[in-house]
Amino acid sequence: MRAYFDNSSTTPVCAPAMEKIREMMEETYGNPSSLHEMGIFAELELKKARKIIADEAGCEPSEIMFCSGGSEANNTALFGAAVKTRPLGDHIITTAVEHMSVLEPLKRLENQGASVEYLPPLEDGTFSADAIVQAAGDKTVLVSVMLCNNETGAVLPVKEAVRALRKKAPKAIIHCDAVQAFCKMPVDVKDLDADLVSFSAHKLHGPKGIGALYIKKGLLLPPLILGGPQENGRRAGTENTPHVAGFGIAVREMASLDKSLIIKMKNQIISGLEAIPGAVVNSPREALPFIINFSVPGIRSEIMLHFLERRGIYVSSASACSKNRRSHVLMAQKLPQELLDSALRVSLSRMNTPGECDYFLETLEFAAKTLRNHRGA
Repeated sequence: MRAYFDNSSTTPVCAPAMEKIREMMEETYGNPSSLHEMGIFAELELKKARKIIADEAGCEPSEIMFCSGGSEANNTALFGAAVKTRPLGDHIITTAVEHMSVLEPLKRLENQGASVEYLPPLEDGTFSADAIVQAAGDKTVLVSVMLCNNETGAVLPVKEAVRALRKKAPKAIIHCDAVQAFCKMPVDVKDLDADLVSFSAHKLHGPKGIGALYIKKGLLLPPLILGGPQENGRRAGTENTPHVAGFGIAVREMASLDKSLIIKMKNQIISGLEAIPGAVVNSPREALPFIINFSVPGIRSEIMLHFLERRGIYVSSASACSKNRRSHVLMAQKLPQELLDSALRVSLSRMNTPGECDYFLETLEFAAKTLRNHRGA
């Protein structure tokens, strides 16, 4: 049996999205900027996908800008907002558990003179809205807080924080990385009241290399990529129409997701982990049900990962974008060393089954006994 539990890194592309991508490559392959019939057909597909994604995000199609993925969306948002607000102040607020495509751009802005404040999580990996708001002041011009953490599944209080930030730091542009949350929990950008929100297709059974950035109407950001007038002048370059169309279909398909099955499988895994001597769940109790971070103290992450891999089970030892690094997210939670060294992440998708969860738990229990006995020998 093969059981793929690394869906927070990437998901298998769903069949309807694959069919749409093939159709676009074989039949509707025109440049959407071309004036002839083939270009018009491609442009219509672009519009269809844009509307599907905008409807799911609760915004207007004109507020969706397509790009190469969540990393580009985050970079565009942060660098663009920083340039726009530079005359107004230099204080930026974020959290210590953001994705590297947020933390690395902010490090560059810090090197260029910005004052970046990295808020630590509470012991269980969650945040209070008050802590985010209290950090804001007169010179706060940019706030970037993710909606759901990609390693622990912790859901951050973005909506609650934004309401108060609008009063305390009215000139601040607010960005939210919703890559792990989109289509897995309600994401209404108008309800969040963020100015910029990032999305990615390959976390929800769409293709890699395509994402989107919600840009609130009236907010004009300098583009990250210069050239032609594509995406209303916000991002140059011929649009990746096959993957845009596939993105739209994947979002449409996610609308039929049975979240009760995901919750059932999460509870199944949590119960199974609790039955394994010494195993510890690192995710908060109210985490997004798609993500479960846990440790089996005494067995290093990479050793357990490869033991499971040899038996057809695929999990992650940290974010895929943090390869060969200790998890900065769990370090920010100040977990004990033995939990940091043995942490693994199981991330679920609509394509997993309870039978796969049983196989994982049985194999994990066998691994814990085998590897501990081997270590004791």
